[in-house]
Amino acid sequence: MAVILDEVYDWYRDLMDNRSDPRVKDWPLMSSPFPTLALCVFYAYFSKSLAPRLMAKRKALDLRKVLVYYNLFQTIFSAWIFYEYLMSGWWGNYSFKCQPVDYSNSPLAMRMARTCWWYYISKFTEFFDTIFFILRKKNEHVSTLHVIHHGCMPFSVWMGMKFAPGGHSTFFALLNSFVHIIMYFYYMIAAMGPKYQKFIWWKKYLTTFQMVQFVAIFTHQFQLLFRDCDYPKGFMVWIGLHGIMFLFLFSDFYKAKYTNARVRSAATKANTNGYTKIPATANGKCAPTSNGDLSNHLVASNNNKGACMPVMDDDEVEVIKSNHHLTNGYKNGFANGHAFKEGDGVLSSNDAILNPDSSSSSLHQRKVK
Repeated sequence: MAVILDEVYDWYRDLMDNRSDPRVKDWPLMSSPFPTLALCVFYAYFSKSLAPRLMAKRKALDLRKVLVYYNLFQTIFSAWIFYEYLMSGWWGNYSFKCQPVDYSNSPLAMRMARTCWWYYISKFTEFFDTIFFILRKKNEHVSTLHVIHHGCMPFSVWMGMKFAPGGHSTFFALLNSFVHIIMYFYYMIAAMGPKYQKFIWWKKYLTTFQMVQFVAIFTHQFQLLFRDCDYPKGFMVWIGLHGIMFLFLFSDFYKAKYTNARVRSAATKANTNGYTKIPATANGKCAPTSNGDLSNHLVASNNNKGACMPVMDDDEVEVIKSNHHLTNGYKNGFANGHAFKEGDGVLSSNDAILNPDSSSSSLHQRKVK
């Protein structure tokens, strides 16, 4: 056993001392993977266990003003990182076909390495997406997928930073930073209140843009499978697989939010009396329907934890508003004391934070990046 441990230790020291980038060895959090790993593990424990227990007997916090400033900061931070990636190589110096890592101490190579480090730090600032969910007591959005994604990203980026801070795969960070500029700007406007939300009519197209991002990422990465390039193949495959995985997740969200919503909207409009009843039993719980009416579909298609009235999608709300009725006959957007608001319709980790009454889901039910 001692021999095995010695061999593992020797392998680890060789990896850290001889195979990593010596330029970043003494940078904060770069000398060892264990601080980053510890932060990721604590984040997972805090998100799924400690924080929900601490908030269990406390009231949800109103953080809308905080969210405006948080998303403003994230917008500016992402814009600066995007600019630095451009100036460090992607604006005329890097090749989109094959770009090896420049391990020299030239000003441009060091600027790229520093930009990669700040991108790594940005993965920690995104932890606040989850913290805000919990402080708002929206724990249903802190799913296992959400926590795994946010918890793994800092360590994944740490490996790239430690061994290849530059080169081909930084295209992923460049594009992701650009998407985050638009995404966090969207959420900043959404947090400012209803009178500003008329300016973010393009929310549907942001989801489409996010999917285009992942197609560009895995296409750019996997081209190295067909050409020789002095770039670590392991990082190329790892980033490319991330792009494919998130493309499927975003595609599922898009179908649920827009394609299926149009079907439900058409079904609602086709209902001859303009609204649909959802029967209730004597104890106030939803009763199952057996006649195949629309209400059964609406109840089955949402995840409202047994509440009689489902939280509806944008299209459904608009149809109901046009008839001045809700599904159980109440007017003015209320049913059994619950108000309905339109959903955001953009897949992101702080989607439900800014629109807590929305039916929109997050990527991490997220939230790549």
